[in-house]
Parts: sequence; structure tokens; C-alpha cells
Amino acid sequence: MKIFRQRNQGFTLIEMLVTLTIVAILAGAAFPLAKFAVKRQKEIELRRNLRLLREAIDAYKLMADEKKFEFDEETEGYPPDLDILVEGIEIKESEEGTEVERIHKFLRRIPKDPMTNSLEWGLRSYQDDLDSGAWGGENVYDVHTKSPGIALDGTKYREW
Repeated sequence: MKIFRQRNQGFTLIEMLVTLTIVAILAGAAFPLAKFAVKRQKEIELRRNLRLLREAIDAYKLMADEKKFEFDEETEGYPPDLDILVEGIEIKESEEGTEVERIHKFLRRIPKDPMTNSLEWGLRSYQDDLDSGAWGGENVYDVHTKSPGIALDGTKYREW
């Protein structure tokens, strides 16, 4: 007759400690990678939003150069602010021999700055110095983030 010993089911304390140590090491390695991925995603969104704003400014300037609308000569043909890109401008077009007025909008909305999480962008006028940190207010020649942060490639976000 064989006697079977009944073995207790479960984990020993040492097995639990080893498992928890391995999980902690993996979590510690995954956290910086996740943080890196989030920062990279914000940088991609920043580049996309800057490109969107700059293309809208360039389209406004092109239409001004083509004299499609009236503008203040002191602005050099650049928009006076970002809001006008959303509100639009009144342009005159010829359709079948008649002149038609319509509103041309360059943006649906001002995109959010992912680095500062706001709709406020740093602006630069055509008349401002390149190194100037303050906006002269004459027009909007260029935009940049107001974030003082450093990108993953080592450049400053403000210089993008």
C-alpha cells in the first residue's frame, strides 16, 4: 500500500519575492520608454501644428501679394494676427463676368500647442529681429512654441 503525501498548493515566499522583483525591473525599464514615446508623439504633433500654421500664413501672404484682398500696407501682406486666419478674409472673384465676394478661411481653428497645452503661440513679426524674444505686433510672419523645453534631438522647441 502506497502512502501519498498531500502537497500544499501555492507559492513560497521566495518564489513571490523573485516574481515581484522581476516585475519591478520590467516596469522600471518600461516607464522611461513610455515617457520617451509620449514626448516623441508631442514633438510630432508640434511639428504638424507648426507646419499647419506656417502654411496658412504663407497662403495669406500669397493672396495678399496677388492683390486678392485689401490689406494694411504696414503689415507687408502678412496677417495681423492668427485669428484672421480662422475668421477669414473677404475676397473678390470673377465668375462668368460678374464679381463675387466670398469669405476665404485659411484654418478651421487655431491648433493647440502640445508642449504648453494652450492655444497661445509665440509670434514673430516681419520687422522683428531674428533673436528677438518679443513680438512687435505689426504682423504675424512666423510662429513658435512658448515652451522652454529641449527636444529629443537636443534642439530647443522655440527654435523649430
